[in-house]
Amino acid sequence: MRLKDKVSVITGAGGGMGRVAAQKFAREGAKVAVFEIGEEAGRKTVEEIKAKGGKAEFFHCNVADEANVKEAVQQTVQTFGKIDVLYNNAGIMPEDDESVIDTDAEAWDRVLNVNVKGVMLSCKYAIPEMLKQGSGSIINIASFVAYMGCSVPQDAYTASKGAVVSLTKSLAIQFRPRGIRTNAIAPGPIETPLMTEWLLTDKEARDVRLGRQPSGRFGKPEDIVNCAVYLASDESDWTNGSIIHVDGGITSHYF
Repeated sequence: MRLKDKVSVITGAGGGMGRVAAQKFAREGAKVAVFEIGEEAGRKTVEEIKAKGGKAEFFHCNVADEANVKEAVQQTVQTFGKIDVLYNNAGIMPEDDESVIDTDAEAWDRVLNVNVKGVMLSCKYAIPEMLKQGSGSIINIASFVAYMGCSVPQDAYTASKGAVVSLTKSLAIQFRPRGIRTNAIAPGPIETPLMTEWLLTDKEARDVRLGRQPSGRFGKPEDIVNCAVYLASDESDWTNGSIIHVDGGITSHYF
């Protein structure tokens, strides 16, 4: 098992890529701290892991709420004794996030609070726990849009993921000398229930997007999680400050 007994905090683990990550990490031997704002969804992830013999516990966490994050980290350490991995997966991409000229300041703040402040707060309280043992791995989820413009913009989301890239670099330099490595994954378009439903009903939109994808398909959550397992494992000891593009080649495609 590549993650045997590694205590792994995964934010937003109640659904989507977060749930897939929690399940995969547990299969690899990790003890998973499921950080999730939705109690029902978080507990379902834990139940599914335990039903297959894995180890996991649910901790209610709104990553944009400092007191809540601090408490969830403290509860994790009380329960498992340490934190080896912080997987900053939680993020939002709301429909009212459009061009800067069309997006309300409230929507902008909401996205940045979760996608950037949420990463900052999780790091703020998890890193001191890692420093106590002199080791740890931080995995941030960025996005290919941090590197590419889009004619159908989601500017708050794009800006937030650019910030995650920059923060990843800063943390990597600050804390690697003290045993903690920090890296990010920049996914390309990933099949989610919402995206799949939309593209199934709009063949033209689907064909346009697949036409820019050299691999000929959209990504699956497992494509991202497999990379995260590497970053969480001891195999990635010399990988630090890297932004790994798991995008099927889309950011390399000129036209």
